[in-house]
Amino acid sequence: MCLGVPLQVVESGEHFARCTGQGGESRVDLALVGPQPPGTWLLTFLGAAREVISAERAAAIESALAALAAVDAGETDLSAFFADLDREPQLPDFLRTQTA
Repeated sequence: MCLGVPLQVVESGEHFARCTGQGGESRVDLALVGPQPPGTWLLTFLGAAREVISAERAAAIESALAALAAVDAGETDLSAFFADLDREPQLPDFLRTQTA
């Protein structure tokens, strides 16, 4: 299984960046996203950046990856990993009944 891992750029060159994340430091290929300034979050697969992402999206992905690790360790209560799901689902505006 291949999972996207969020990493934050520490130092960037033209073709590669030094990044940090949950697993420590990594060298990331920037061929698909171009040079990025320090502080930028990247979604990476197999050592290559595939997409520039926001810090909020990086945090959500890291939480989901932590939930996978918890399941692997035998945990069954995953509510702490998905706090945004602890609410009543809401329909998007375009699906709500229109009242005139």
